[in-house]
Amino acid sequence: MGAGVANDVFDFRPGAQVPLAGAPGQTVATHALASAAYRDSDVEKILDANSDWHKSKVNPGKLALFKPNLGEAFSRAVQVRMLGGGRSPLIQSFGTEPQVVVEHCLAANRIRRHRDSWLSAVMALCGLIFLPGLVAWLLVFQVRRMIDKSSDRRSSLLATALLLAFGVLAAIFLLKLPFNGFWGWYGRLSIVAPVVGWYWARRICERTAQDLRDRWSGLLSGGGVGPKIPEAVPTHPNETAAEQLRQSLARLSAEQQSNTVFYAGPKGILGMGTRWGSWQLAEELVPRDPGTEIHPFRSWDVIRAIHDQLGLLTRGPLHTGGFPTPSIKHWIVTPIGENAGGVSRPSGSDVEAFQIKPHEVQRICNEQQFSSGDRHYLGVQFTLWDGQLVITMLITVTVLHETLRIEVTGHALGPVHSLFTSGPSPETKTIAKPIRFWETKKITLPIVKPDEVVRLAVRAPFTYYPPLLDFLGGSLSLPEPFGLRHAWADKPWRHRFMADDALRTATPVLRVVHNAAIKVLDDHGVDTDKFGSRSGALSLQIQDPSPGKADVYDA
Repeated sequence: MGAGVANDVFDFRPGAQVPLAGAPGQTVATHALASAAYRDSDVEKILDANSDWHKSKVNPGKLALFKPNLGEAFSRAVQVRMLGGGRSPLIQSFGTEPQVVVEHCLAANRIRRHRDSWLSAVMALCGLIFLPGLVAWLLVFQVRRMIDKSSDRRSSLLATALLLAFGVLAAIFLLKLPFNGFWGWYGRLSIVAPVVGWYWARRICERTAQDLRDRWSGLLSGGGVGPKIPEAVPTHPNETAAEQLRQSLARLSAEQQSNTVFYAGPKGILGMGTRWGSWQLAEELVPRDPGTEIHPFRSWDVIRAIHDQLGLLTRGPLHTGGFPTPSIKHWIVTPIGENAGGVSRPSGSDVEAFQIKPHEVQRICNEQQFSSGDRHYLGVQFTLWDGQLVITMLITVTVLHETLRIEVTGHALGPVHSLFTSGPSPETKTIAKPIRFWETKKITLPIVKPDEVVRLAVRAPFTYYPPLLDFLGGSLSLPEPFGLRHAWADKPWRHRFMADDALRTATPVLRVVHNAAIKVLDDHGVDTDKFGSRSGALSLQIQDPSPGKADVYDA
């Protein structure tokens, strides 16, 4: 479905939109992902969060001085991918609020643009006017950065010695110039002005870096300042850029609520995780009374009864807490290739605002049970551990000839990678004490290093045209088909309590499904003895469930 069509359909909210906080129970995963927008670590760090199937890639640029850090690359990539014009469809981010993450990316970019405006002024006053000196200093830093890439200690010492040597040559040049007059003073200022500009730029960079780190740590601690994006609030009808951004955010929220998902073979259902368990009840439909016929019914009748009973999962005979309120939803699952580079959402008269209409959902449930086409599943989803664990149980009912099959499958999406839950920590260095040299002490290094000041100052004038900056410094490519949550999800089985929660969910859901289905069959004159026996056998089988790879067929 195209962007323009989607906006016409679902964008019915006029005026300014107030950014909403993450839904209850989803804040930890949302804030962890949003914190990446404020990080100042190396961009290659995000490669540590790659999983077996979803891999980010860092595209190298032409000059090392223009290379972005993690926060810059992440904010730029997420903003373009999720709000860019003509973007391809997204995978839903269950357990998170993707709009909140995108808003933090926009807010981080806004803070950096404000810093870059000041740095651009510094570059113009202390660099552009004295261009020969600026070029000389930048060449030294570029060579030093190239040498310092090596982890060899000798290379690091060589890079430092190069900078010191240039400083000595600059001092000699200031004292004994080969010419006098205007050009003599201009030569002296060309050496000094970039150094003065560097000190000025360092103060600007340190102030912004501290602000970004405060927001980073604030998100992970559960507090922090909310994202401010006034550019997404149009103040008059002619403000087209703000209106387009507002509509893009609205479209993102609507797509998050879509009832279509995609099955990618061994990768499982994208956004829900791989299928770890499958239980099937399949028996023959036989009339209860000899000489009579079964009262006609369809798959939708069974599904509707199961839906009603699943809504009672939170009730129990004992007051023990039990299940939180689940999300119960009818899903349409579309098969795609295991290595598909993108997805395509359905369109047409049966789709509105990314939602397949109820009458079409019912038709798919009753008629598309064999051969090609989409399939219907009833899903009960639990978002636990503040969004870090998403458990989804999917139920499908099929009737082929005289056999009714009820299949229940378990899917689990684990926590976001630990990279996103790590907070900022000051960098320290151990040095010898000046007098008691046999003793050592730890000192805290500045947040912004000298090379970082140069990098930010050089990048600043180019931030007004991001594509050129991507070409010079490189960019981050996100894994496709892209969804914020599943792209960096870890396996839940490494966490004992999360694994327990996933395994414990299967038994009560399976029993509710079977009881509701058998009651429908009994009401329609079906002999349910075999169904009851098979249900009991499955109930015994699921007593000791263990996670497997149900989507990987060893054949």
